[in-house]
Amino acid sequence: MKLKTIKQLCLGLTFVGFAYFLSGTTDATPSTTVNAGICSILSNCINNQASISIQKQQLSASNTATNANTTSSNSESSVFGYTNLGVANVDGSLNIRKDPSKDGELVGKLPSNAGCEILNSSNGWHQIQSGKVSGWVSGEFLLTGDQAKERALSVAVNLAKVKTQTLYVREQPTKDSAIVSMVANEEELEVVAIKDGWAQVVLDADKGWISMDYATVSKQLKKASTITELKYGSGVSDVRVSLVQFALQYVGNRYVWGGTSLTKGIDCSGFTMRVYEHFGIGLPHYSGAQAGRGKRISSSSAKPGDLFFYGKGGKINHVAIYIGNGQIVHASSPTTGIKVSGAFYRTPICVIRLIND
Repeated sequence: MKLKTIKQLCLGLTFVGFAYFLSGTTDATPSTTVNAGICSILSNCINNQASISIQKQQLSASNTATNANTTSSNSESSVFGYTNLGVANVDGSLNIRKDPSKDGELVGKLPSNAGCEILNSSNGWHQIQSGKVSGWVSGEFLLTGDQAKERALSVAVNLAKVKTQTLYVREQPTKDSAIVSMVANEEELEVVAIKDGWAQVVLDADKGWISMDYATVSKQLKKASTITELKYGSGVSDVRVSLVQFALQYVGNRYVWGGTSLTKGIDCSGFTMRVYEHFGIGLPHYSGAQAGRGKRISSSSAKPGDLFFYGKGGKINHVAIYIGNGQIVHASSPTTGIKVSGAFYRTPICVIRLIND
């Protein structure tokens, strides 16, 4: 019963009692008793109703607080999808091994500030899962708990994941703008700006716009890179195998524009220059000039060690080393550093062969 209804009833009954008093009742006491009794009953009803109302409000507040606490607890327990977060606290990359030992087989690398799910811990080692890689890392170089959460919140980046077979990258955020490149399905690109349903993404050292109708954007941490035993086809020389293995050991290291150090920071053409230099082949520190060396071949005939060149509007501005199985290794951007990607994550302008075998 609502308070308003009870008040109306109280007024009505009081009027009835008053009328009864005027009708000739000489005994004031019974009349007073009746009115007092009625008011007492109504007062009790009102008090009971008020008590029920307060109890409901308290219960509602309690449920709201419980829901808020549950939401807060769930929010606090998960950071960018990780429930037991670990963050690589290294300058280059953290080795992921098959067993919890420095002599364990290398199965992947966790780049600086990359995230992982901690599955287990033993004797100063953590068993982790990051991206497609699972294995063990030294606890000495992995942030955990509040330190990991604090670092994660400061270094996470917006990534766009392509959800169509091939997505055009345009010069400006309009469908009429020039196409500067194409990216493949499932490719993840760093987002630096959003405007009118378009996302500006980083393409190695370049930028372009993609329609958000064909990509999902979310804040994420970097993930581990897989280093598996490569399966090369027939006719691949030992020098090619050695060159690829040499290049892969630097996965996760820093990208620095104009840099030439494989360990302290390097850009795309600096990376290819230093890797080939190790095998006695000299290259200039400029991707466009590197494309003028060697022999141009089709992408379908590429072998590990050949160079893939990419660009914008037909002008070359990026270079990578083909490692076989449709993949390349390259110094990509300041966000991702040296990484492994699909060779057709962008449309290559040309492929060059420098090793004659």
